[in-house]
Amino acid sequence: MIIVDGLPFSTDTAASPQGRDILAALMEHPALVSASNLFKAIPERRFSVPEESGPEKTPPSKWVYLFQREYATVDPALVDVHLVGGFEDVSPNHGNCNTRSESQEKLAGYSFPLCAKIVETLWNRQEKFHIRTLFILGHNTRRDLEGNAYPIFNGFMVGTSTGSITPATFDRTSRCPDEIVRRIRVSASYEDSSWKGKLMETYDTQTDQFKIAPCCWTLCQLRISLSLQGYSDSEILLMCSTSPSAEGPDFVENMRRQWEYLIEHPDWRETFPMKQPRIFERNAERGWRRQKALIP
Repeated sequence: MIIVDGLPFSTDTAASPQGRDILAALMEHPALVSASNLFKAIPERRFSVPEESGPEKTPPSKWVYLFQREYATVDPALVDVHLVGGFEDVSPNHGNCNTRSESQEKLAGYSFPLCAKIVETLWNRQEKFHIRTLFILGHNTRRDLEGNAYPIFNGFMVGTSTGSITPATFDRTSRCPDEIVRRIRVSASYEDSSWKGKLMETYDTQTDQFKIAPCCWTLCQLRISLSLQGYSDSEILLMCSTSPSAEGPDFVENMRRQWEYLIEHPDWRETFPMKQPRIFERNAERGWRRQKALIP
């Protein structure tokens, strides 16, 4: 069930609308349009961990970073939902077709089908999902002089004590802990049947711990890593990104770092001995330290 502005949401279409119909109605809802305009006006906050630390330094703020497909626990009674990031990676006219072939479906890009699937899933669930922000597609798109589309914001921060959200970017230092393993886990999970169709629980709010559940990768991942190493940065960007013109400046570097790790650790059991999770807890400086694995 979807809640908007405190009320159950409904469309003017059939009793069982499809995802694209629900999405179109949500994009035009006055409360969500207003929320998007307010969100767009908030200055983007940049997160980075200071290189220097010590008793005289103020400890960095307490936050956790989540990649795509990862999630953290919240109060399940009523989930406040914020959708931010997807943009019009193709012409919006492609998303308005009622009957489309498979080739036409590809022309819809990635953001529209994904957003439609998300809202359709929320619509069909018994739980109550209160959509507070829908900063996606047309609301989150800017274009350069040549007409190329880019997202206005790629991420956001949620203040858990207030429920407020702020546009945000996070550099490599703020994506800890276990950044590379988590990146590999997200991509390798598509080949791991135990993770098929699932989101990855990563951070536990109650214990303030990152718990990286094991995920296996195959020799196919190693072969891909070896084969792609020799390509230029521009070639990697075109081959590995769904939106090459909209990627951040560290996209290729992050891909190369993942490949280097896979080449050095081709057997996933080196990373997850005895299929044990990798657990991280905060230290006194609000950084992260890994718990020692208990191998029976």
